[in-house]
Amino acid sequence: MPRIFTVSDSVVIDASPSDVYAQVSDPTLMGRWSPENRGAVVRDAAGGTRVGTVFDGRNTRGPLSWTTRCTVTAADPGERFAFRVRAIGLRRPVLRGPIATWEYRFEPAEGGGTRVTETWTDDRRAWPDAVAGVFDRIATRGHTFADFQRRNIRTTLANLKSALETPAR
Repeated sequence: MPRIFTVSDSVVIDASPSDVYAQVSDPTLMGRWSPENRGAVVRDAAGGTRVGTVFDGRNTRGPLSWTTRCTVTAADPGERFAFRVRAIGLRRPVLRGPIATWEYRFEPAEGGGTRVTETWTDDRRAWPDAVAGVFDRIATRGHTFADFQRRNIRTTLANLKSALETPAR
């Protein structure tokens, strides 16, 4: 079976594109929705998130924890937010190289609200399929990263929808 490099899913959230964008484009908040991410430290937060902003994401999967270094590649308020994961490590992101790209698109939904589309792209293009397949199954306990991320995206979007549609107490 050929390797899948991109997966995505969408959800409609009863909120404006600008409100949803404001939440998703703040990397420190992602830990509220993601099954793996536990938030981030923005390294150059002057003036909010913009193209070129660098942040370190904290992640866990089972007993494992790691940190990724990410760079914002798109920051179009109310329309699109994207970042590229370009380094990884246990405590500090020391292993550099293309890892993944995450993208969020925000569109007004028919009937109101916002259609949010989350997309993961595997940037490990130089990895031979066989090597990627073995690594993926070890890192995800038996799955390809495409299948694993498909479930993570579904969970993240459901959690985001629930958080943004539930009135604050």
